[in-house]
Amino acid sequence: MTDYLLIRLYGPLASWGDIAVGEIRHSAVHPSRSALLGLLGAALGIERGDESAQHALATGYRFGIKLEAVGLPLRDYHTVQVGVPPRKASFRTRRQELAADKVDTLLSAREYRCDSLSLVAIEATATAPYDLAQVAQALRCPHFPLYLGRRSCPLAIPLAPVLVSAGTLREVLDETSLPPLIGLSERRPQAWPSILDRRVFQLGQPRYYWEDGMQSGMQASFESRRHDQPVSRSRWQFSPRREWVALSRPEKR
Repeated sequence: MTDYLLIRLYGPLASWGDIAVGEIRHSAVHPSRSALLGLLGAALGIERGDESAQHALATGYRFGIKLEAVGLPLRDYHTVQVGVPPRKASFRTRRQELAADKVDTLLSAREYRCDSLSLVAIEATATAPYDLAQVAQALRCPHFPLYLGRRSCPLAIPLAPVLVSAGTLREVLDETSLPPLIGLSERRPQAWPSILDRRVFQLGQPRYYWEDGMQSGMQASFESRRHDQPVSRSRWQFSPRREWVALSRPEKR
């Protein structure tokens, strides 16, 4: 049996950063490892510039994800102020750009997911700096505000962390009883997902994602590479990692 901490992520907007090239900041359809570690770090009060604490956090936890609802894509138009460097010079930091005598405007875009919904199972490794009970308490009463990838994406519901012991990741993600988001009934309490939940979130074929070392309890459909393993938060550096993906068949109704 393995101990897990289960949380549910939902908001009207979420942005799970992907490789940023050029003027468009893309969003993946499911939470990135860096975003989930940032969520834990904010809840625990770990400063972004605390490299040793950030490294301990990055090596201390694994994540398994059940993507219940992909949500709808949204692209937001942005203008970004950028500094113009002097001739034969270049800026090394964003602070130097903003302090430049001459500035220009860069047209940019940000991608978001609307009404996406995920279940996340957190597993602690042997080197975890905090046990799962401490993480759960921090998520209930976070030190810093929590958001879904970007500061413009607040949570729409409490994370409601639940400690669960199970043989596999699949058992935790599929069999843990959770309250509904919509369709609460005073006459007869309902469990997730209610009929209205299925209709509003257009629930169909869930997707599962997990990291190396986790007992998934399911056959992977394929593997993918994600560039979201934090190397340095202060320098904003990330390295690639392997992620396993399983696609399930739609439920018969």
